[in-house]
Amino acid sequence: MKIKSIHIYSHDGQRRDLQFKVDGLNVITGRSSTGKSALSEIVEYCMGRSSFNVPEGVIRDKVAWFAVIYAFDGEQVLVAKPTPHGGGASCSTAMVRRGAELQAPSFGDLVENSDDDAIVALLSRLLGIPENRTDVALEHSRDSYDANVKHTFYYLFQKQGLVANKDQLLYRQNEDFQKQAIRDTLPILLGVSSQDRYELDAKLRVAQRDLKLNLKLREQSRHAIDTSQEKAIGLHSEAKAVGVIAGTGLDPSADEIIETLKIALSWKPEKVPEDDGSRISRLEEELSNLRKDRREAQSRIDAARQFSRRAGGYESEAAEQLDRLASIKALPKNPDSGEWQWPFSEQNLALESPVAMVLLAELESLDAQLRIAIAQRPKLEAYLSDLDGETQEIARSIKEKEAELSAAIAANEVIAEMGTRNNAAARVVGRISLFLEDLAPNEEVARLEGEHRRLKLKVEDLEKRIGTDDSKDRLSSILNIISTYVSQYIQKFEAEFRDFPARFDLANITVVFDRPERPVPMSRTGGGENHLAYHLSALLALHLFAAKNNRPIPRFLLIDQPSQVYFPSEQVYQEADGSIQKTEADADLNAVRRLFKLLLNFTQDDAPGFQLIVTEHANLREQWFQNALVERPWTKPPALVPEDWGVGE
Repeated sequence: MKIKSIHIYSHDGQRRDLQFKVDGLNVITGRSSTGKSALSEIVEYCMGRSSFNVPEGVIRDKVAWFAVIYAFDGEQVLVAKPTPHGGGASCSTAMVRRGAELQAPSFGDLVENSDDDAIVALLSRLLGIPENRTDVALEHSRDSYDANVKHTFYYLFQKQGLVANKDQLLYRQNEDFQKQAIRDTLPILLGVSSQDRYELDAKLRVAQRDLKLNLKLREQSRHAIDTSQEKAIGLHSEAKAVGVIAGTGLDPSADEIIETLKIALSWKPEKVPEDDGSRISRLEEELSNLRKDRREAQSRIDAARQFSRRAGGYESEAAEQLDRLASIKALPKNPDSGEWQWPFSEQNLALESPVAMVLLAELESLDAQLRIAIAQRPKLEAYLSDLDGETQEIARSIKEKEAELSAAIAANEVIAEMGTRNNAAARVVGRISLFLEDLAPNEEVARLEGEHRRLKLKVEDLEKRIGTDDSKDRLSSILNIISTYVSQYIQKFEAEFRDFPARFDLANITVVFDRPERPVPMSRTGGGENHLAYHLSALLALHLFAAKNNRPIPRFLLIDQPSQVYFPSEQVYQEADGSIQKTEADADLNAVRRLFKLLLNFTQDDAPGFQLIVTEHANLREQWFQNALVERPWTKPPALVPEDWGVGE
């Protein structure tokens, strides 16, 4: 697919024709604001893009229709579209003609007989884009879609603001969703996908969706069974609580619970005596008495412990005095053994005198009292231990009475709410009946399990036939070949980093240089001349691979003002105005000549028959460059739109 000619029509029926060589280099040079940059917008508009991006001004005001004739092997296609009515931003209606050799129609023959969707389908089919579907994983939010001729636009247009942009390699890649569209469709255009692969992919997607649905239904059935088991246990417990099922004290299995619930459906109401309410009053009175007993026992414990603390001091003093009497041997005889213990006196010496008898009596009384005081401590501890045991027993009785009282109150509340225990039991039986009616059968789960095994085997078989891993390897191989071409063209441009292998990075859509220290992406390189070299090297490499391998990408490329990077400023470049003298005086002439010579050689040697269309301000006197000029430099006149055309209403 190449561009044979571009035609524009005035509102009063005049026509301007721009003829191109379908093979080789085409150059349009001249002054600014003559319509050169609008050519790519016209071509894109007539390739099925509804958006009308031709700049406001002369072209939009004076042109009523745009037409492009595309050349295919053995056939030509004319696509004509009107300027959007009322200053609109888009138009989707068009005129289409097909034939072996077409000529531009007259203004009176222009008629809308088609639309953009039909144009895209026709051009895609004539290009040979295979039936396809972008490979989008099920868990991703974006939808699959067909790759078509619109997905070749990224590689057909290098516009003025893009040719030296270090952050953007391809046309429109900076727009929403376009990067992902490039990643999805370029493998298809490069030949990774085929018609057989498309059919197998379609079958695989259907099988994967069926398998995913089966998994969901199977999980729902399993969850329903798990939930049913939990609900059955709950109903079983409730049925025991209201007396519908007799308690066995054993933990039944799931199947036993279901069978028990089925038996519960035969429950019949029984007469249950009503609670007269006196039991709660009796329990409350007993609980009050127990709490009173606990307070009295606690008071005795507190009094005994207080006495123990006070007696402790006296006992300590008594023990100390007893030890003193023993140390000085105050008594003539040892109170414990009865032996004489006064070594300085004979036995019974003057002890029978009244004074001695009184003193000895006092000493013996003191010794006896001290011993009695010390001997009372074990009895006091035993008393306290008995009181603690009594208190604990009372506390246990209180806890039991509280639980009994709570249960009695709860039972009365249930009876008050439900009227009778029979009503509560009837309600539970009703819930059991509803549960058993909705119980998921195990046969459904078994069926889904069998369906899951069948679908899984089908998916695995299709995946083997497709060979997903092989397609990834093929894509990697193709990108490696393209990257080799990129490196070769960068060396021809004599750009920076030409000594390192260059790589076309599809994941990030840029050019990367693999240096030993670290990879360097195009965005981290400097100089407009280098960026231009990287852009054109990547595009020429992609088109070279497509041409050599007959891939469905149009065999043309429009480049807008690439030599601007070889002029000292944009103003100087604009002033060149297609003049050979100004180009030779102001530009880096060797670099400009190298650029166009490389483009010419690409169309003659690398990809014979490829069509390059370049719009420029520069002009070279070399004959091969002059032979590439489509028309003499545009200086008003000539220009894309003749000056004598009128503005439409």
